[in-house]
Amino acid sequence: MPRLPRILIPDDPTVYHVVSRTALDGLPFSAMDKNDLLKRIRVLSKIYFTEILGFCLLDNHFHLLVRMFPEDHISPAELEERYHLKYGRESVFPASRADDLRCKWASLSEFVKEIKETFSKAYNKRNNRRGYLWGDRFKSLIVEDGDSLLNCLAYIDLNPIRAGIVDKPEEYRWCSLGYHVQSGNREEFLSLEFGHADMDPDTTERLRLYREFVYETGVVDTGKGATLDEEVVQEARKRNYVLGDMELFRYRCRYFTDSGVIGSREFVEKVGSRLQKMVPGRKERAANRFKGVDGTYTLKRLAPG
Repeated sequence: MPRLPRILIPDDPTVYHVVSRTALDGLPFSAMDKNDLLKRIRVLSKIYFTEILGFCLLDNHFHLLVRMFPEDHISPAELEERYHLKYGRESVFPASRADDLRCKWASLSEFVKEIKETFSKAYNKRNNRRGYLWGDRFKSLIVEDGDSLLNCLAYIDLNPIRAGIVDKPEEYRWCSLGYHVQSGNREEFLSLEFGHADMDPDTTERLRLYREFVYETGVVDTGKGATLDEEVVQEARKRNYVLGDMELFRYRCRYFTDSGVIGSREFVEKVGSRLQKMVPGRKERAANRFKGVDGTYTLKRLAPG
């Protein structure tokens, strides 16, 4: 029996909830694998005509909430810029392929396909294996902006809670709420619209309102997995869902294990300069401020990838 065609809306900006599962048994994806998968999503989202609204990468599948834009979304100059971003500054933009590139980079199927194919090759190489990694073709659901999108995003971010992996969604670094809190939304990877363009324009307040919505949604028992603990939610309510400096420090303490160098700005830049001389071709990295600890910088920017 031929499979049903995927429901797509190619001529208008459209949000899709994408789910894809591995064909392997058990829970095969390690922390390194999830870091790698997230990095590929981040990189490819700068090439394709996309806006990433949310995600959750688990040990055997992933969720992605993405807005795809039509082929005429970007200018010829930006199309060429994306080509150079993908293939290098020295590459020559093939003007004759402009229409084909627009068609490809506006396609949800091509976007997810490239994420999965490039990840599969790297995963198989790391694990010295061959063969298929993913199961059936990915599932996609069209999501309307507004409350439907907000509820879908909360559902995605509550996956680690339902699975009993963490006590709070922001403790899981491979979901969008964890990414917002732990990395400060590095490289502005994620949209802060949350389905409501008319929300408070202050990004800190937007995130607070979204965190409140996730907590109040997550405490409700739907009969599908674990829920947020009532005491955890009560404590967040007392603080009006504002994360204090010490909480942010705790969530971002991965700096102390994931960073190459940590210290004052002068120290980090001095060591970084020496490392660059020791390793020919090493890309120079700027010192990045460690949010939550005044006067502290790192060589490697905090991110789940």
